[in-house]
Amino acid sequence: MPNPTQSDLHVNAPLTNVSVAYIPKRSDYIATQVFPVVPVMKQSDLYHKYTKSDWRRTDAQKRAPGTRAVRSYYKTTSDTYYAQVYSVAKPIDDQTRANADSNFKLEKEATEFVTNQLLLKRELDFVTTFLSSGSGWAKTYTGVASGPSTNQFLQWNDSGSDPLTDIATWKLNFRELNGFDANTLVLGPRVRLALKNHPDIIDRIKYTQKGVITDDLLAALLDVERLFTMYATQASGAMINDPEDQDAAATYAFIADAAGKTCWFGYVAPAPSLMQPTAGYTFTWKGYAGNDQGMRIKRYREEDIESDTIEGGMAYAMKQVATDMGVYVASAVA
Repeated sequence: MPNPTQSDLHVNAPLTNVSVAYIPKRSDYIATQVFPVVPVMKQSDLYHKYTKSDWRRTDAQKRAPGTRAVRSYYKTTSDTYYAQVYSVAKPIDDQTRANADSNFKLEKEATEFVTNQLLLKRELDFVTTFLSSGSGWAKTYTGVASGPSTNQFLQWNDSGSDPLTDIATWKLNFRELNGFDANTLVLGPRVRLALKNHPDIIDRIKYTQKGVITDDLLAALLDVERLFTMYATQASGAMINDPEDQDAAATYAFIADAAGKTCWFGYVAPAPSLMQPTAGYTFTWKGYAGNDQGMRIKRYREEDIESDTIEGGMAYAMKQVATDMGVYVASAVA
């Protein structure tokens, strides 16, 4: 056996400038991009709602000399929000810290870890609240493989389908009902793929931009101001101590696909405002976190477990403000 051995000459150590971490891109999380964020100082409170029909009729009449103008009124109701607080923490024990090489930035890693968990939780709540079959939007259209009937359409992965006419018709119905044009579209990744590869859409753009269908071009074709694609993914499967075994046992899926390969469109106000309808708001508890996002990160010592702990907290309420200002599209592709 040679002496010295290879291991005597070089001790394997993690490279200081190379690591592998599957940290999702922040841009994949769209939960606070679709609807306006409303920072609030109190965990719960009221907001006013106006009766829509009062603003879609007129009581105006001819006025005879010496008489009063006819009186007309509108009604208001109120609704509430409640900002739940979510938190998660990652302890850094003293033994791990003492044994860590210099290239490990333990506080930074722990902060990234808990922040990502909070953002993932918020994205899941976004799908549950706004993009699921039980979300409660006033209007739903459902894709089918053949023979569509009332409020159904041929799924867009079928070459015989007509997504451009489907969406244009739905938007016209929406405008008739609400007096506003649907300006926002949210797609699941596989719905977006089906639209980009649909022969009708390819035919519309084949003489522009070398036939490349960008998101901006797709939004223009579908006549919406804003288009979002939900790329965030979630792992499922039992927790196992060995990291490699755990990864092998895990399954991964787009969060949007869990809701049924769906999409959503509706009217979203550009910003929080008075006397302005919108499909939804995200209320963030600024009074808790001290910032408009309702998120805070803190570090504290837990002597009983000999650890420094990084804790992340987030307080928010996702709220459908007007259920008739959004449309849920189920099973858009097979």
